[in-house]
Amino acid sequence: MNALVATNRNFKLAAKLLGLDSKLEKSLLIPFREIKVECTIPKDDGTLASFVGFRVQHDNARGPMKGGIRYHPEVDPDEVNALAQLMTWKTAVANIPYGGAKGGIGCNPGELSVSELERLTRVFTQKIHDLIGIHTDVPAPDMGTGPQTMAWILDEYSKFHGYSPAVVTGKPIDLGGSLGRDAATGRGVLFATEALLNEHGKTISDQRFVIQGFGNVGAWAAQLISEQGGKIVAVSDITGAIKNSNGIDIPSLLKHANEHKGVKGFHGGDPIDPKSILVEDCDILIPAALGGVIKQVCLENADDIKAKFIIEAANHPTDPEADEILSKKGVVILPDIYANSGGVTVSYFEWVQNIQGFMWDEEKVNNELKNYMNRGFKDVKEMCRTHDCDLRMGAFTLGVNRVARATVLRGWGA
Repeated sequence: MNALVATNRNFKLAAKLLGLDSKLEKSLLIPFREIKVECTIPKDDGTLASFVGFRVQHDNARGPMKGGIRYHPEVDPDEVNALAQLMTWKTAVANIPYGGAKGGIGCNPGELSVSELERLTRVFTQKIHDLIGIHTDVPAPDMGTGPQTMAWILDEYSKFHGYSPAVVTGKPIDLGGSLGRDAATGRGVLFATEALLNEHGKTISDQRFVIQGFGNVGAWAAQLISEQGGKIVAVSDITGAIKNSNGIDIPSLLKHANEHKGVKGFHGGDPIDPKSILVEDCDILIPAALGGVIKQVCLENADDIKAKFIIEAANHPTDPEADEILSKKGVVILPDIYANSGGVTVSYFEWVQNIQGFMWDEEKVNNELKNYMNRGFKDVKEMCRTHDCDLRMGAFTLGVNRVARATVLRGWGA
């Protein structure tokens, strides 16, 4: 089941629980706008190269649309539509005044020089500058992009509209980026995990963790969980996987991964097959890489997954079929639209700081993030009690209900 089909299915289940009118349900599902543009640039050798760029703007009932821009060779329109829709529900669950969007360019950033990436980013911005904006659509980094990409977008956009730091988030600190933004998604995962464990009378320090993915989110989650006394027993990334039943020395692993571009070869653990990472013995599994990873394991043998809790740090790591199988086993899944909302929440803080022209210190950013994550968990649990459903449907009904109410109040529901 691809990401769009799965997302639509979860939305329709939530709409049914909420008793939404069929016309309203249909209007909430259809994207506000889909943009597709050709981006032609001169390469360093003088030849011309063309790339397709796009932006899916899903919903703006609750505020400007918000979502990442990814640079990847296999940018899939269905997946981006799904992720734009998920951003709509995620921002509503976090209760920040945004809608959802997503976009990117079909390219392999690893095969382009820095100057080629800059030219490509500037041409893309030229094509969409009148469709994004501080109060319209606020992009952010995603797969294959980062603070430097946002700096180029900011600069190119500002040529048309004047200096506008709030038009993108995830910027370098020197250009109005927020302190704490780099760690925000991983820190949000920590706060979400703490909230869930507290509900079950447990603490971080009682638990053994497995983390699939050691990029920005996975690495920060590992570091912060380790600092709270959690034991990380296995980690994987695209280079390989390692295991240490006594707990991995995370500071040493972070240093190794930074120096060697991955976890492979780390001497503080035994190498294992990366495909086995999801079925390693642990209390809490944190998928922090790609979508759809848990489906195949469940279909082959659901009993292989030993974790009692799954914290979805990645977008859409668990398909609905896997959800059903794991639910019957009693595995508690904290859904992505709540668990990984720390990044967009601190992006909201960055946007607010830029608009006010008043920057916060890192302690304030982290304290506010914890408040939002704790409040979000309480709101999700309240919907679980109201609709007698699991955490995923609790989060979906919460997000969809907030967007539906805003839609009706604005007179768009007819």
